[in-house]
Amino acid sequence: CWREELWVIRGREGSMVNIRRATVEDLLEMQACNLACLPENYQMKYYFYHILSWPQLLYVAEDQSKKIVGYVLAKMEEDAAESHGHITSLAVLRSHRKLGLATRLMRAAEHDMVECFDAEYVSLHVRKSNRAAFHLYSETLQFRVHDEEKKYYADDEDAYDMRKDLKAQSRKKKGKADEADEAAEKVADLKIENGAEEEAPEGSATGANGTDQYAESNDGLGTKAKPKKKK
Repeated sequence: CWREELWVIRGREGSMVNIRRATVEDLLEMQACNLACLPENYQMKYYFYHILSWPQLLYVAEDQSKKIVGYVLAKMEEDAAESHGHITSLAVLRSHRKLGLATRLMRAAEHDMVECFDAEYVSLHVRKSNRAAFHLYSETLQFRVHDEEKKYYADDEDAYDMRKDLKAQSRKKKGKADEADEAAEKVADLKIENGAEEEAPEGSATGANGTDQYAESNDGLGTKAKPKKKK
């Protein structure tokens, strides 16, 4: 699995953003980022559940002032017929768009799903109205629509169940240092074609405080949550 700090990305006016594994100390800021977005929010115990169960699959983007400007919250569905990963939530502050952060956070989580848990595929849910997120997943990250789930969210909006096959990803075991260096190089050099991640088409989901919400599941939402469909 990857080392704690992966790479540093140069932002606007020479600012730097570091992508690294999340720690328990990051959870409050991750939750604050989520609360600034759409109604699908999570209780703190759900963040603890993720980091205690799958610490390899939580990543944050951190600016020079140590502020969390983006995160990915992911987990494994290990009891399913095929062991697979699931993206619970992915969000990036609008102030830090055009840096490819959402793509890099996703690549980090996907990589560790394969290397640490031998995942066969990764799934996520996205609102049908969230056109920017759908474009990111389908065009940049090569997810495909597996199903549509009616009234999936607490406000009764439908969701796309999207999946990406991970079987083709290399599972060759390497030394930890070699593996981390090679993976970091590949993702750091990633090119975002045609601004797929960064352009926000009409109908994209952006919170009132300027956070772009890409993926959101209705798991762990307390009284608002709907029963999760079996897969």
